[in-house]
Amino acid sequence: MVERKQLEEVILLEVVELLKEEKGEDVAVTLESGLVESGMDSLAFAVLVTRLEQSLGCDPFLALEDEVFPRTVSELVDLYVTYQLENVSS
Repeated sequence: MVERKQLEEVILLEVVELLKEEKGEDVAVTLESGLVESGMDSLAFAVLVTRLEQSLGCDPFLALEDEVFPRTVSELVDLYVTYQLENVSS
């Protein structure tokens, strides 16, 4: 299981890299940053989830019954933490 701090670092890095690719410039992103406000649309979010699955080895969105679009980076981290707690044995 990946620790929360590591999840935060990986997710922040992936968000920043993806937004840089999308916008062509550096974007300041924190855990409190809004994904949509930072420039993340649904296509970019799908790419992000795919990259995170490759990096982290899991996709918590597959286990969800309802569609979820986290508002902030922190909410995205929360989804991965919750998924790991519920589905990954130590």
